[in-house]
Amino acid sequence: MTTQATEEAHETGTYAILDTARRQVLQQGEGLNEAQLKEILELPDDAIPAALQLAHEVRLKHCGEDVEVEGIISIKTGGCPEDCHFCSQSGLFDSPVRGVWLDIPELVKAAKETAATGATEFCIVAAVRGPDIKLMNQIKFAIDRIKEEVDINIACSLGMLTQRQVDQLAEWGVHRYNHNLETARSFFPEVVTTHSYEERLETCAMVKAAGMELCCGALIGMGESVAQRAELAAQLAALEPHEVPLNFLNPRPGTPLENQGIMDGKDALRAIAAFRLAMPRTVLRYAGGRELTLGDLGTREGLLGGINAVIVGNYLTTLGRPANADLNLLVELNMPIKEFQKSL
Repeated sequence: MTTQATEEAHETGTYAILDTARRQVLQQGEGLNEAQLKEILELPDDAIPAALQLAHEVRLKHCGEDVEVEGIISIKTGGCPEDCHFCSQSGLFDSPVRGVWLDIPELVKAAKETAATGATEFCIVAAVRGPDIKLMNQIKFAIDRIKEEVDINIACSLGMLTQRQVDQLAEWGVHRYNHNLETARSFFPEVVTTHSYEERLETCAMVKAAGMELCCGALIGMGESVAQRAELAAQLAALEPHEVPLNFLNPRPGTPLENQGIMDGKDALRAIAAFRLAMPRTVLRYAGGRELTLGDLGTREGLLGGINAVIVGNYLTTLGRPANADLNLLVELNMPIKEFQKSL
């Protein structure tokens, strides 16, 4: 936008990219492209409310009013051989997180507690490059036990998979598989060196081909540029995942990004609007770091700005908002929690 155009926009309170997004995304259901997303991410502060309002309208029209609630728990924490620079579970960093396995009764108990909050999804996570035979056997046993005790969709996040492992998870009734891109292709080598962006894409493609829903998310605030943030949103849109968890960096002691700093809350709100305008029909989930980056007020603004799913309770190695705080906020905002439905 030229300086003159920017000044005129300030005076009128309108921005061309928002007018374009209203026609293209809200009315036609077509997500913004990378260049357009960069414009959204560069909007001035006084345009953020309008961008969030538009993103909220897009969410209501193309996704409906229900909010999906999910709980997550780690069956194996720490000791991961990969060097994802943001992650305290890497065994390569001097992090306070140490390898721990969760037993199956604890996992079933956590699934019951998650279902009691009204959640429809329970995700089992393991800090591994990919599952070995021992872990796959434990996952199968855990899935069977959970299904005997509680009515909830089961998701998994177990790293990179082989075709056989994908087929097994689908056969066992895993509803959704999480495998995040994390960041843009152009920035990925700055964050991870022990595996490639293409390896992540391969697992994502196999999951979709097997008929499981693909959950593929983003972690922003790692030092990427605004252009790379737009690149990531466009790359995720091209992958067409069912769900995108949106994480904000919470710098962890002992990791290479421990001194990165907290992302500015206004930039986080711009990103929420941009990701919704990139993917009008996708489940866009509040995930890690929102408590620190946005606080209570920002969390509310995001829910009214395109978010239509939340992780309740704690995350894998960091504390989240109390489940009741999120659930009470949804009630206050008149946002109905999605009812459980058996996956086909």
